[in-house]
Amino acid sequence: MPKQLWAPWRLEYIEQADERPRCIFCEPEPELVLAREEHAFLLLNRFPYSAGHVMAAPVRHVGDYGALTDGEVLEIHRLASSAIAALAAEYGPHGYNLGWNLGRSAGAGVVDHVHLHVVPRWTGDTNFMPVLADTKVIPEALVATAERLRTRLA
Repeated sequence: MPKQLWAPWRLEYIEQADERPRCIFCEPEPELVLAREEHAFLLLNRFPYSAGHVMAAPVRHVGDYGALTDGEVLEIHRLASSAIAALAAEYGPHGYNLGWNLGRSAGAGVVDHVHLHVVPRWTGDTNFMPVLADTKVIPEALVATAERLRTRLA
């Protein structure tokens, strides 16, 4: 009999992906906010691809990448750079994926508030779980990750 791994936090996302009552970037969960500037902020992803997966987003609710102001673009990328430095110091990943998922067909879970993903990667982190079972194993609780990264960003 095959063994099963459980990731119950994913069901909440799957069931509500298109029906969220609020924008997760306009009303972020305070415990997941890592840093805030005037025009942008850094947020730990509630449904991460890997441990330490963060997102940089404008404070202003905007769904069109081309509508970002120069100040928003600068702060988003400055925060992404700070996140990379904090992740390097705290977790020592071997690389990073940075990306904008613009539009539902491009993989955006939130289409009306643009955001930049910063995903730490380790050599060998693509293993049989995502390939065979479409499952990711995240080895650390979100609150612990937030505390570690918030300390590094301070």
